[in-house]
Amino acid sequence: MSNSSNTKKYLALIVDDEKSICDTLAGVLSDEGWESVSAYTGKDGLDIFKKQPVDLVFLDVWMKKMDGIQALQKMKEIREDTLIVVMSGHGNIETAVKATKLGAFDFLEKPLSLEKILPILDHIETKKKEEKEPASVAAKGYELIGISDDIASVHRQIKMIARRNSWVLITGENGTGKEVVARNIHLQSLRADKNFVAVNCAAIPEELIESELFGYTKGAFTHAIQSKMGKFELAHHGTLFLDEIGDMSLKTQAKILRILQEQSFQRLGDNKTISVDVRVVAATNKNLQEEIERGSFREDLFYRLKVIPIHMTPLRDRNEDIPVLCQHFLSRTADEFGEETKAMSEEALEFFRHYHWPGNARELKNMIERLCIMVPGTTIKEDDVRELIAIKPGQEEQGSSMTVFGDTLKEARSRFEKSFIIDKLEENEWNISKTAEAIGLERSNLHRKMRLYDIELKRRRLQN
Repeated sequence: MSNSSNTKKYLALIVDDEKSICDTLAGVLSDEGWESVSAYTGKDGLDIFKKQPVDLVFLDVWMKKMDGIQALQKMKEIREDTLIVVMSGHGNIETAVKATKLGAFDFLEKPLSLEKILPILDHIETKKKEEKEPASVAAKGYELIGISDDIASVHRQIKMIARRNSWVLITGENGTGKEVVARNIHLQSLRADKNFVAVNCAAIPEELIESELFGYTKGAFTHAIQSKMGKFELAHHGTLFLDEIGDMSLKTQAKILRILQEQSFQRLGDNKTISVDVRVVAATNKNLQEEIERGSFREDLFYRLKVIPIHMTPLRDRNEDIPVLCQHFLSRTADEFGEETKAMSEEALEFFRHYHWPGNARELKNMIERLCIMVPGTTIKEDDVRELIAIKPGQEEQGSSMTVFGDTLKEARSRFEKSFIIDKLEENEWNISKTAEAIGLERSNLHRKMRLYDIELKRRRLQN
């Protein structure tokens, strides 16, 4: 029997008499942010199942003494709602039908592949997110940090509008904290005990927008194995955050506008009309007036969303916030790692004040986390910062040209790509599927690049 030592989001039980199968599955689960525990006999698997609640079971059919079908039957008697996936290298229709009748969620034939496993994990994660009460999320994780007049102004605006139901449009560059503002509005509103549902409009393919927003019924299309609530339905009586609204196609904008106006819709595969009460908070890093002039954004949607505008100033224009943000991220990172809070030298802070911060507060947060990992001492110095981002003296004021990653083109490309992937993984909370979609890579290619740059190991250090 073996188990992973990492602290992850969900727990899977793997029961198979082939250790190689258990190890392979455990590796895939770990890459996707899951914890796993393995057992090599049906009896050991059943014993673990009795003692420890799990989110998912991978169960082999052909095992000695107690086979998978027997184990499945007993597990369902203990906890009927646990999803169990039955596996077999000698799959046949009869076995699959029997397992399904006994309550198996799915039947997989060996050899297993990512294409078979990942949709199952995605289904579990979606189900868990739907069940979770976002109102239980501590406001501490969404603090709007800063002492500048601009941040003080945003705080005042949030306080004025939070308890009303007016729709809000938040503008600003990537990484300035638009979602933090949206969550603060929700947490200070009369809807705080209801769901806050975030939708990244840029990440949803046009052909999936309706199923994501409206949901679907079982059998509505080929892979609709059960009914699913859409984002609008999940946000009923709560707040719907439409992020990157400026990146939607015109066709998608029309669909969004229709439901925003009617606040009612039909799930795919169903004729029943569902009415919802949602407060909409939208965000974009684009100048929507310019997009309207170009013909790439609908003017009627713009005015529908822009009831109350809030603008987030870029970090380079409020550098008095940088020391406060540094201290906040240093303290938060130390808490996450279970370590003593590192200090920053005055020279390092002065360097940060003059840095252009093209990625804004998000870039600062990520850089602080990396420095906390890579600097062995208790104080982060200017040389540590320069070494991390390879900036040479005198380049601080050169804007985006400061981001010098190496002396050769190959070295520069590699260091940039690694940094870019880590930033995108952070943005998507280390969800491999979302990150791959966001950056336009196949999931298998992203896995390969993560292994190439040793990114997985860094993530495990963060989560230990």
